[in-house]
Amino acid sequence: MHLAKLDYDATLAKKEYEERLDAVQTRFRRIQQAYLHTGNSAAIVFEGSDAAGKGGTIRRLSAVLDPRGFKVWPIAAPEPRDLRRHYLARFWEKLPITGEIAVFDRSWYGRVLVERIEGFAKDEQWRRAYREICGFEKTLVDAGTRIVKVYLAITAEAQFQRFEKRMNDPLKRWKLSYEDFRNRDRWDDYRVAAEEMFARTNSEEAPWHVVPANDKRYARVTALEAIAEHLARGVDLAPRPIDDAIEEQYRKMIEAHGAAHKR
Repeated sequence: MHLAKLDYDATLAKKEYEERLDAVQTRFRRIQQAYLHTGNSAAIVFEGSDAAGKGGTIRRLSAVLDPRGFKVWPIAAPEPRDLRRHYLARFWEKLPITGEIAVFDRSWYGRVLVERIEGFAKDEQWRRAYREICGFEKTLVDAGTRIVKVYLAITAEAQFQRFEKRMNDPLKRWKLSYEDFRNRDRWDDYRVAAEEMFARTNSEEAPWHVVPANDKRYARVTALEAIAEHLARGVDLAPRPIDDAIEEQYRKMIEAHGAAHKR
């Protein structure tokens, strides 16, 4: 997966975007309902360039899922407590329970991205992390958790324009941080690290989907459709039949309602 070879000119017209977004959001509702009954669980990982649209894509997902079975974990720099433990420990605590879907807005891949590039992890630590991460994900998959990973990629010029827009919008400035500009200074290093990450951690059970994201509509729909396809594979998404006891109670309610109106 070479970032330079992505089609950054890919776009999606508004009408097609709205139609496909509505369809995939409906599919996610069916997936969540199915998971509550089958006991499946899922961990969805979002990584990518700063300002690539991770938050907007996640919002289109969270807008249609019941929060009782859905969690979003925004991952920031590790706290002092985390630094005294294995770096994967804080992610174990956030994994989805049976029937639940969890989204990680950045993830354990920080070890081989920002921690590698900025020197927060020693060479032997981030080099060892590929094996550790693959083992971690295999453990989850073997235990019944589906994993799908999305990397949203934009060009340096598109990022510049989004940074500029955020800086000039008082309601969006909070999204910018010192780290965003620091990371931009290491643009080529992050690309090298990302491509090595894809090569060493992609698998059929926990695949990477690398999506060009210069056009937000195209990126959102493409990413969501890829996630839905992986989570739905082999799962019966047909609505569950009504429980006999519930149907009986509903019938009694209708009869009582009708009798009350006849008085």
